[in-house]
Amino acid sequence: MSGAAPGEADGAGTGPGALLAIWPSIAGALLFRYAAYAAMTALALWAELRPAPTLPDALLERLPYVPWIDRANYWAWLAVYLPLAAVFLWTEPRRWVRYMVTGGLVSLTRGVTIALTGLGVPDPAHAGPGIGARDFWTAFAELLSPLGVFQRGAMAAYLTKDLFFSGHVATTFLLWLYLRERPRLAPIALAASLAVTASVLLAHLHYSIDVVGAWAVTFALFVLREGWPGRRASS
Repeated sequence: MSGAAPGEADGAGTGPGALLAIWPSIAGALLFRYAAYAAMTALALWAELRPAPTLPDALLERLPYVPWIDRANYWAWLAVYLPLAAVFLWTEPRRWVRYMVTGGLVSLTRGVTIALTGLGVPDPAHAGPGIGARDFWTAFAELLSPLGVFQRGAMAAYLTKDLFFSGHVATTFLLWLYLRERPRLAPIALAASLAVTASVLLAHLHYSIDVVGAWAVTFALFVLREGWPGRRASS
């Protein structure tokens, strides 16, 4: 790559002017990401209706369940994810659009892998009730609402078998992959990704294979979209 800043290499400036110049692309990327999330959520809710066994996990058996981490998990993810994604959008809007599309592809892939093989909750004693008490469409509508997901805890209540692979780990890992060339943001994004990974394990939300799978699938999709790290050609 040349010595240009990342935003310049991607053919865009920063700030409001750069955002306005490509606002249709930004809107389209957001719409695609939301549609992919909706499809993934529908597949995950369908998977909730299937009986599935709880499997042994060599790592989780040695990690304590930490209740406060479980309660704060989704808010913690939001707190580390949104600021980094916002700075990314402000400074590299064109690359951010590519990132959002890749994120949508990760969501779609996650929905498919959840539907392919049923896994039971890793820690039944601390899992939510699932969607048995609510019908599919009620749960689906609430999960598509930010208010329902974060304020009313719909994610923890309705989704207990959306396991392989971890969405928390995948989203923060993908963000780091796109920010890894930014000297100031890369360490923060990496620390955030590792902290989120630790939180899903200490909250017993996922099997350890869900974490490894998130890294593997996300990295594979990133490489397919952007090429091998370190070899990305300048635009």
